[in-house]
Amino acid sequence: MKIVGLSGSNAGSKTRTAMDHTLQIARKKYPDAEITLIDLAEYEMTFSDGRNYTDYEGDTRTITEILMAADAILIGTPVFQASIPAVLKNIFDLLPVNAFRDKVVGIFVTAGTAKHYLMVEMQLKPILAYMKAHIVPAYVFIEEKDFQRKAIVNDDVLFRLERLVEDTALLVDAYAKIRQAKDAEYDF
Repeated sequence: MKIVGLSGSNAGSKTRTAMDHTLQIARKKYPDAEITLIDLAEYEMTFSDGRNYTDYEGDTRTITEILMAADAILIGTPVFQASIPAVLKNIFDLLPVNAFRDKVVGIFVTAGTAKHYLMVEMQLKPILAYMKAHIVPAYVFIEEKDFQRKAIVNDDVLFRLERLVEDTALLVDAYAKIRQAKDAEYDF
């Protein structure tokens, strides 16, 4: 199983802190999985101009190819101006419409206040559904008060991140079995 952690911001530290913890859980629970971190703060990205993702070069091509090869993607994003960050939206714009077909996507969000929880429901989930992702139904919402000194201090958040990783892996396995059963129906 190929799991990609996509830290969807080029500013701040909370999303990366939560991503590091989430991928640590994944590495511990699924030692045979190939786990890759993409922190958008560490890459030089080109803005989408409508080309096929394979026509880009450098970091842009590397990131899009890693995402296209993944079985599961754990997206961590902050809320900026009640929306997703531009660098994350650019990733979606770089990829083809069916980029997440047969991929499971789990989500966690870092935000300053609980008032921004609808961003996932009204913006992020519709984009992922349009791109054909199998979305893990329960996402993890992490508020400012859940962090202290660049660490998550809320045990409930830590438990929910662990559950997000487990649910993501279970859905990858379930959808793989469904595809195998469907493929077995064909005689060729």
